[in-house]
Amino acid sequence: MSYVQLLYHAVIRTKANEPTLSLEHSDELYRYIWGVIKNKNSVLYRVNGMEDHVHILFSLHPTIALSDFMRDLKVETSKMLKRTVGFEHFTAWGEKYATLTYSLRDKDTIINYIKNQREHHKTVTFRDEYEAFLKEMELKLDERDWER
Repeated sequence: MSYVQLLYHAVIRTKANEPTLSLEHSDELYRYIWGVIKNKNSVLYRVNGMEDHVHILFSLHPTIALSDFMRDLKVETSKMLKRTVGFEHFTAWGEKYATLTYSLRDKDTIINYIKNQREHHKTVTFRDEYEAFLKEMELKLDERDWER
């Protein structure tokens, strides 16, 4: 038997960072994300976001590649958003995503960070947050990716 315990903290953005995710209807999107993750035999720990992005903390089943999972998640949620009342302005997710891995001991810290997104963004812009997220991965934002 193999033993794997990785926590993934993913951030997905709307295309061109447009504020097209209704906060009023966000629970519908978050429940759908939970269903996608559950159907992949994976575990959702927390999901939350703003009008232009979503944070997701999850454990992925070890037989699933992260890139395949993220592609499937974006495709499936995109279809859902385009047919759901409250998300009429949604056109697509951005081309890229950002994901960090954490150990289990970091779980509560990341859950609280995701849980407090709306309060956090009263003082920090999404761009600043995203750049800090990339910096933690020792990566730099490619300006061409920001508008895609």
